[in-house]
Amino acid sequence: MATDTLQSTTGASGARAVRRLLLDNGALTALVVLAVAMSLLSGDFLTTQNLLNVGVQAAVTAILAFGVTFVIVSAGIDLSVGSVAALSATVLAWSATKQGLPVWLAVVLAIGTGLACGVVNGALVSYGRLPPFIATLAMLSVGRGLSLVISQGSPIAFPESVSRVGDTLGGHLPVPVLVMVAMGLLTALILSRTYIGRAMYAIGGNEEAARLSGLRVKQQKIAIYALSGLFAAVAGIVLASRLVSAQPQAAQGYELDAIAAVVIGGASLSGGVGKASGTLIGALILAVLRNGLNLLSVSAFWQQVVIGAVIALAVLLDTARRRAGTAAPGAGSAPGSGGKRSAAGLALAAVALAAVLGALSFVNTGSSGSSTKVGMSLSTLNNPFFVQMAAGAKAEAKAAGIDLTVTDAQNDASQQANQIQNFTGSGVKAIIVNPVDSDAVGPSVRGAGKADIPVVAADRGVNKAETATLVASDNVAGGRLAAKTLADKLGGKGRIVVLQGTAGTSASRERGQGFAEGIKAYPGITVVARQPADFDRTKGLDVMTNLLQSHPEVTGVFAENDEMALGAAKALGQKAGTSVAVVGFDGTPDGLKAVAAGTLYASVAQQPAELGRIAVRNAVRAAGGDTVDNMVKVPVKVVTRQNAADFS
Repeated sequence: MATDTLQSTTGASGARAVRRLLLDNGALTALVVLAVAMSLLSGDFLTTQNLLNVGVQAAVTAILAFGVTFVIVSAGIDLSVGSVAALSATVLAWSATKQGLPVWLAVVLAIGTGLACGVVNGALVSYGRLPPFIATLAMLSVGRGLSLVISQGSPIAFPESVSRVGDTLGGHLPVPVLVMVAMGLLTALILSRTYIGRAMYAIGGNEEAARLSGLRVKQQKIAIYALSGLFAAVAGIVLASRLVSAQPQAAQGYELDAIAAVVIGGASLSGGVGKASGTLIGALILAVLRNGLNLLSVSAFWQQVVIGAVIALAVLLDTARRRAGTAAPGAGSAPGSGGKRSAAGLALAAVALAAVLGALSFVNTGSSGSSTKVGMSLSTLNNPFFVQMAAGAKAEAKAAGIDLTVTDAQNDASQQANQIQNFTGSGVKAIIVNPVDSDAVGPSVRGAGKADIPVVAADRGVNKAETATLVASDNVAGGRLAAKTLADKLGGKGRIVVLQGTAGTSASRERGQGFAEGIKAYPGITVVARQPADFDRTKGLDVMTNLLQSHPEVTGVFAENDEMALGAAKALGQKAGTSVAVVGFDGTPDGLKAVAAGTLYASVAQQPAELGRIAVRNAVRAAGGDTVDNMVKVPVKVVTRQNAADFS
């Protein structure tokens, strides 16, 4: 009887301990609820390989967030960590491969770069008296610009010895996860066991009181921001190792994920509150969300909505827990009433989250319930060309009864690697990838190959990995065709402007290369300016407006996509189509309308919808074991006013 009573008491005590742990840790509660919901909705979620994928995908964000934790605890903010990560990785790759420095010295330079950026941030905040938001926003721009200057806008191959940081130990344990854990333990040690850690909490709690207590606040702030820069450098090295290349545009927007992870983990933006374990949980919540939504075939557009909503839900849950969870004795609350309210809030949150995720798992594009599942990762869906490619792929999948899941990498090579990893672990029969970068996608494509999943490359090839086929038009040939078209229109003489796409992307490099090669045949034509406008219509408008101030005599414009061409035409006003010939690329619906109206002189049409259809067709054939050609060419054609009706 005594033994039974002891066991009962021990069991009840254990249950209470678990309950108290969850109620006192809102972020942990949200992570548990989220993991349970994903496990119930997807049988592929709770597998060893997928959980390792989640760890790898959380690693870079977590390491960045650990550094940001120091800053937020001290009541600051650091918006520069993504750019500093990219700059540090670029410095490492450039110094080791381009300058021939020993790898160990290149690593030291990369770490030193991160530290230097952090010191500059701290000095601007402490001695320059700039608000942290402004100081780090400036460093965000400076860091990204220096990364592009050093790399000349192109990815740089990463040293093989350092790239092992992105591999696995024993073929199973991912090294990025080990680095994440090590940096997390270091963060916890600094916050709880060091003088500077105590200083962070003191400054964040009340900076003036800390100063009056004798704390050297200015020097401590410099050290705090230096630590953030150091952690950003480590994150950049891990990210580049995964992609086996330093991407000058890597880690864009990661600063927002890092800040979100810290806040979800329970830190206060007012300072004085925060811990390493909470930050790690916040990063895992974001990784689980993205991973699970991929597995559930949720639309790429809805994923943004869900991620934002769950971030808000997690923070609201933690806020409610703080207000009602642990009322002090004598504070006017009945014992346990706060815990009950928190438990009720948790239950409500769990039901709401499960309902939302369950609904979205059924309301997804292309789900037909067939046994043949195909995953498609596009570089971006913020571009009409790729929207048309996705539409063509979905139409072909629907006609063939194929379950097609389309994801949006948002021009982030790391996010695309995560998506391919998720596809590999979710039982798809084939994967279609439109690479953000041909080198960076290689490791994840090799991983799919090891799982015997055929990969079809669309529009852009994959380097250092085997694919079933490449379905693409020739961007270099298209660039040459655009040069000839514009030169013929100008009669072989004139002054032209080139609007370049996003620096570092293969499409921009190849189209620009083809145009540069083609225009050399016309010595009477001078390129007076080449400026990037990031494949964006608004930026095309702004850049062209600025260029017209210094080059009003321009007679021709080549834009590496139709969106920039349309922006340039808007800037030119009445000159577009009359005294200035504008040539675009892609043959998008808006571009074709402008060609038909005479605003654009021509567009090099790639027929993206047909490209998407052919990619799905070949993916299905490869999944069935049929032989496919190594390369399938989709014809490129010049569209002018005379033949625009044929493409409408």
